[in-house]
Amino acid sequence: MADENLYRVRAERGEVQLGTWVNMIRTPSVLMLLRAAGLDFARIDMEHSPFSMETVADMAALARAMNFPMVVRPPHGNREWITRLLDAGVWNLHVPQVDTPEQAREVAACCRYTPLGDRGMYGFGPNTEFQVRPLAEHTAHANARVHVTIMLESKLAFSRLDEIAATPGIDALTIGPTDLAQDLGVLGTPAQNAALDEHRQRLVTAARKHGKAVAMLTDSAEGVRRMIELGATIINYSSDAAVLRASYASTVQEIRRAALSSS
Repeated sequence: MADENLYRVRAERGEVQLGTWVNMIRTPSVLMLLRAAGLDFARIDMEHSPFSMETVADMAALARAMNFPMVVRPPHGNREWITRLLDAGVWNLHVPQVDTPEQAREVAACCRYTPLGDRGMYGFGPNTEFQVRPLAEHTAHANARVHVTIMLESKLAFSRLDEIAATPGIDALTIGPTDLAQDLGVLGTPAQNAALDEHRQRLVTAARKHGKAVAMLTDSAEGVRRMIELGATIINYSSDAAVLRASYASTVQEIRRAALSSS
């Protein structure tokens, strides 16, 4: 079992990490497949997908056993969801819809024990691999291991960007491009790409100022290159559902073209 959070270690070193959203495949062994494919992490989506706590807890146990980082986006960045996920042994959180510094501080506090926060106290369980440690050692170790990314997805969030970025206990910043475009009133318009690029650059500038990592998502190899050039080191490429659909669609089209040409 891994005791060190490889995702956090790489982030602190500024190493580029490439992962993918898992929105559809709920069998834990998908983590084995993604690691075998060469990815650095998997990001499980509980906000827009049907994953249950039980499934995520099982996946977290396998992720720790393989030392393959797993990140979870909870449905909401509140104490209830954060506590349950951390106590289930999830080490990395990707928290949606953080609009204010007050929300960012609440998220950070929920993720760490005193004196850094007010995470709910839980003895030994999946979060400790059922090992018992002295309390001070347990809390210090848990505080140092967790990694917290917050998503800025609104005009309100960007109106208070610097304050949010300055929040202690927040490790990385990212945007939610579709929700942000919707809130900006540019979703599906010719102005969308330019507006999102402007907000990405603003976020990178704030992150650098306050020593935070930058996470970004994209759906192409060229997009990965662009995000790295922008300053992102945590990069999410596409999703399980999108990659499967695109691969099948491309292959099926090729097969049918070949079949038609030979008939």
